[in-house]
Amino acid sequence: MPAAPGAKPERPRWDVALSIVLLAVAGLGWLAAAGMEFLMLAFTDYCPPERCSAQGAGTAVTVSVLVAAAVMVVGTICTIVRIVRRRSGWPYAAATLTLSVVAEVLGFVGYFAAVGY
Repeated sequence: MPAAPGAKPERPRWDVALSIVLLAVAGLGWLAAAGMEFLMLAFTDYCPPERCSAQGAGTAVTVSVLVAAAVMVVGTICTIVRIVRRRSGWPYAAATLTLSVVAEVLGFVGYFAAVGY
């Protein structure tokens, strides 16, 4: 039976479920990575000035955590808007996960570059 001309199209359930799972993984990954980065920063005991920059390490960690958080907020909002408008939301959730992982990995790389490992 065809849908009425003014009716909204049926939203695929797998799209909503996949979007929720991807956003949840992104959020939990952000929490875990942010916690590990701050713990690494807190337990940087000795940092000789010739090859180490404690300020650079702190900046790398702080910027990566903030950028990943901003990506999470914007990506979650975009995904929710897409789902509410009955459009496919999972690509936005996947992009949110990917970009937040990239931001956190760059934070780890920046930390290790700053402390001289």
